[in-house]
Amino acid sequence: MASEHSHRLFHSAALLACALALVVVVLGAFTRLSDAGLGCPDWPGCYGHLLGVPESIQEIERAEFEYPQRVVETDKAWKEVIHRYFAGVLGLLILLLAFLAIKNRHVSNQPVALPIFLVGLVIFQALLGMWTVTLLLKPVIVMLHLLGGLSILSLLWWLVLKTKPIALPMQQNLNLSVRPYIVIGLLLLIGQIILGGWTSSNYAALACPDFPLCQGQWWPDTDFGEGFVFWRGLGTNYEFGVLENPARTAIHLSHRLLAVVVAIYWLILLSRVFIAVNATKTLRKVAGTTLFLLLVQLTLGISNIVLHLPITVAVMHNGGAALLLLSVITLIYYSRVRLEDARN
Repeated sequence: MASEHSHRLFHSAALLACALALVVVVLGAFTRLSDAGLGCPDWPGCYGHLLGVPESIQEIERAEFEYPQRVVETDKAWKEVIHRYFAGVLGLLILLLAFLAIKNRHVSNQPVALPIFLVGLVIFQALLGMWTVTLLLKPVIVMLHLLGGLSILSLLWWLVLKTKPIALPMQQNLNLSVRPYIVIGLLLLIGQIILGGWTSSNYAALACPDFPLCQGQWWPDTDFGEGFVFWRGLGTNYEFGVLENPARTAIHLSHRLLAVVVAIYWLILLSRVFIAVNATKTLRKVAGTTLFLLLVQLTLGISNIVLHLPITVAVMHNGGAALLLLSVITLIYYSRVRLEDARN
């Protein structure tokens, strides 16, 4: 009975951490898209404040004296600080998960290695957050920070699936020839997310302001060599981007074209899952959810272009990518599991 209580407690904590991680990812997108990534020019404080931001006239004057390179914008500072607060709470919650995992290590089916690994990943993610500020929004760091957040979210969701209160018999569910294609689909999706992060961090989302054409052409002037330089000299401020239009266009077109490849691949793959004779009802439901999220994500991506990147749609596009990623991970999980009771 005690072991069952411990298992449920860990599962609940993992579920809470996963929900909070999703909030942190969305808040990070909102901060970035609000041009508030440098709302605080220092880390972990904000203009020297460990809590809060400069708001009074005296505090603002002192902050601008100590940080002359950055004019205080209180609204942007608060966006950055709130994001840090939520990320900090998430870090503490993951630390609690690791503690519970070690404490319950003798309980059957208790994951231990993954919660401990997540602690290390959170520490690295905090460093990326610091470097995002100190390296002045260097695109490769911003992109890695996004990937780190999504990695934490994904691993937490895997913990949630693995620690469901009702034990599931692990049996072959889909034909082994199908399962590798789901993994390939996951890798394609991750590649598209990486390109999305690169597009956003280089301010290339509106390099093509029309759809389906780009700048009124099917293939405008592009510079892929310059667009995909991942490391440039230190000291450059990357806020609002430093690339010329052909380089931004190359990045945008890459993201757009891979979206077509990913969409076609997943439409074919999901149709195979739907018609698989040995696919469970649960698996088909997950596949249906994945299809819905894929279509929503495509719609949001197109809307970003034709509506000229409204922040609400742009944030939803980031959140949609996170949910689509979780849906694919769930698909992978249930392709390994067969539910044999009435709940199936």
